[in-house]
Amino acid sequence: MTETSTVLDGVRDLLPAFRERADETERLRAVPDSSVKELEETGFFSLLQPKRYGGLEADPVDFYTAVRAIASACGSTGWISSVLGVHPWQIALFDDAAQEAVWGNDPTTRASSSYAPTGKAVLADGGFTLSGRWSFSSGCAHAQWVLLGGLVYNAEGQVVDFRTFLLPRDQYEIVDVWNVVGLSGTGSNDIVVSETFVPEAFTLSMGDTGRCYGPGQAVNDSDLYKLPFHSLFTTTISTPIIGMATGAYAEHVEMQQKRVRASYIGEKASLDPFAAVRIARASSEIDAAWALLISNIREEQALVAKGEKIPIPLRLKVRRDQVLGTQRAIDAIDALFEASGGRALATGTYLQRAWRDAHAGRVHAANDPERALQMFGASEFGHKVDPGMY
Repeated sequence: MTETSTVLDGVRDLLPAFRERADETERLRAVPDSSVKELEETGFFSLLQPKRYGGLEADPVDFYTAVRAIASACGSTGWISSVLGVHPWQIALFDDAAQEAVWGNDPTTRASSSYAPTGKAVLADGGFTLSGRWSFSSGCAHAQWVLLGGLVYNAEGQVVDFRTFLLPRDQYEIVDVWNVVGLSGTGSNDIVVSETFVPEAFTLSMGDTGRCYGPGQAVNDSDLYKLPFHSLFTTTISTPIIGMATGAYAEHVEMQQKRVRASYIGEKASLDPFAAVRIARASSEIDAAWALLISNIREEQALVAKGEKIPIPLRLKVRRDQVLGTQRAIDAIDALFEASGGRALATGTYLQRAWRDAHAGRVHAANDPERALQMFGASEFGHKVDPGMY
């Protein structure tokens, strides 16, 4: 049995506990420490981490498989598991000095993120001076570092770069603002930084990231770290929503097998032929969403393994199927929720929580369908597409 399969088995063993804690997770507005600790003990957070720092350098498909399973039990737990779990992949692209600072003393150290360039960085000797406020840093209470997006300005006030900045916990403040109707357990609070110096080694240019390059590749030469940032990270956002649809489907089927429809003279809902058609359609949407996401990642992996550059059309296809995968999963949840009857509205049911959580996840910037689909279509027509967007 491989180490990765041991992690997946460990994650599956935790699912009943995650489901049991789902109400508590909502009340706390954060995933309980016990859940994060249990995931850590399975090795989940080390799946995409470099072997040099105790990681597994696992197949990203195995990572997504674990995330989907976690989200099928609790959407908020699945969401923060996905975003916290993918960050070791990006940290592996940073200069070795940054990796050593994060993992040198404790390889279980985690980072949260907020990539929208709402902060301002000014060029300084040996690095940058960063300040600003960032929103939606999911799972930040469980992290000791943060990855932040920021525009870089020169002395003349002109934008010269867009970078990701890596900061330790003592250099930023967490502001509790997360009072929401969906994904309320993710604790996606604000991050505030005030005029903090960030050494250049603790930054990554998004231009380089878009080229599938990072200085960390000099010490982490696995094919894993040669995949496109936007392919991995946007799939990281869609996968929990597909997991939520998976959990919603399982609960709907179970509920309908027990449900008696009063308006149809006591008929069992499971005998309704239209109910059977609905679950057939919903299951197909979920399967299609998952199959396309995984197929596209596999296609990119195959090219990397052969030492070939991943072409722009494929990278755009990943984004196309990623946003449509999110939409397929939500369409399935909507259809199941509408067909489940009044009992699905009860506090504590997975189905109503999945409905709220999935729609909350849908508004994430990575799930903006029009932008991703426009890029794909424009490329098909032969128009130039901004390389920073895929």
